[in-house]
Amino acid sequence: MLRSQKIRRRGVPGVLAGFVTLALVAACGGGGNGGEEAASDEPLQFFLSGDANQGGGFAHMAEKYKAETGVTVEIVDLANPDLPTKLKNAAQANDLPALARVGAVDPVWKDATVDLAPVTEGSDINTDLAAIDPDGKVLSIPTDVTAVGMFINKTLFDQAGVEYPTSADETWTWDEYVAAVKNVQAQTGTTYGMVVDRSSHRLKAFFYEFGSEWFQPDDSGEFSTNDETKTALEYFASLNDDKFMPRSVWLSDDDPNALFKSGDVVSYMSGSWQIADFAVNIADFEWASVPMPAQPVRTTNFGNAANIVVFDGTGQEDAALAFVEWLYEPENYRELAEKSGFLPAIDGLEVTYASHPEAFELYNEEIANSAPIVGQIKQNDLAYEIEGMATEGDPVRDETVKYLNGEQDVDTTIQRINEQLTEQLGPLP
Repeated sequence: MLRSQKIRRRGVPGVLAGFVTLALVAACGGGGNGGEEAASDEPLQFFLSGDANQGGGFAHMAEKYKAETGVTVEIVDLANPDLPTKLKNAAQANDLPALARVGAVDPVWKDATVDLAPVTEGSDINTDLAAIDPDGKVLSIPTDVTAVGMFINKTLFDQAGVEYPTSADETWTWDEYVAAVKNVQAQTGTTYGMVVDRSSHRLKAFFYEFGSEWFQPDDSGEFSTNDETKTALEYFASLNDDKFMPRSVWLSDDDPNALFKSGDVVSYMSGSWQIADFAVNIADFEWASVPMPAQPVRTTNFGNAANIVVFDGTGQEDAALAFVEWLYEPENYRELAEKSGFLPAIDGLEVTYASHPEAFELYNEEIANSAPIVGQIKQNDLAYEIEGMATEGDPVRDETVKYLNGEQDVDTTIQRINEQLTEQLGPLP
């Protein structure tokens, strides 16, 4: 069952990770208020993750909002793995912040959110990426869009004299891409040809490009996939040979970002969020975004990088909602997107990037030309999220790691993924 097929160019990350037990949250207080009216000069706490890494855009907008309104928005920047736990604990302790930027709606605090329909109504915010419950309540709205993409060490390619596609009008297959990277690797003496983030979000893009339809339930809730998923998984395993790809990334959780920045890796399959980081933190070589390979499907995996929520019962609901409404005014949101290097969550908004505008344009073109399956799976994922249904861990990633480590064969890997998704998720709501 799909909520809406309105999606034009966006999607979401894969099957949600992190199993949580459903909990009823009646009234949650911010800053220990227990729901009492907050003092007018009390800061609005805004929990998020990664703002400093993306140019401090939210901190910048908080300063601007303070100058315009006198209201203080306190940015609390937490490590990404810590943010969900922090919010769960805050909900259970009746101490939620005024608002947060989250990866997914959590059933522990889902019922303690303010309806964001006043923000989306009459706007061009891409509500295909919003979490909207069956009653029409807007639980969260996207702060930005993310997409999987390919980066290359341009300096190494140029040194080797190897050509590569430079615009979305050009394509290459995975076979052609691998051959080109191995050529560069051999001519330059580079240790590794490629690194890929240890994430099912990245695997989704890879699988889609081989014609996979990912893992989907039938009407009874039994998950299955098509034959192309096996083809993609076997191809991915063939690349993880400690020559083309370092096995340490997927088997030992080594940092692919750091490996690519070292200059000793030819290419990096990651995503649009890296542009802002690379623009500031790579100085020893030139890098470039290039089109994703197709075998034979041209697509990426894309979706909401994160969504914003306003919490109910804090005594600061109106003030927090006013800040969110201000943040999504086109001129303010454009400033946020430019400062943070975001792909915009407001459709049709023109954003001028100070650095590497061609990389952002490529991502937008890749999204626009992506396969319909991306939107379909996105809708499935949102339906589960809204109902508070999630998986224990990440079956696709975790079973793939076992396969790469030689603990099981490819057929067993796919079988176990399907079994776990069937058991833990079942039919679509």
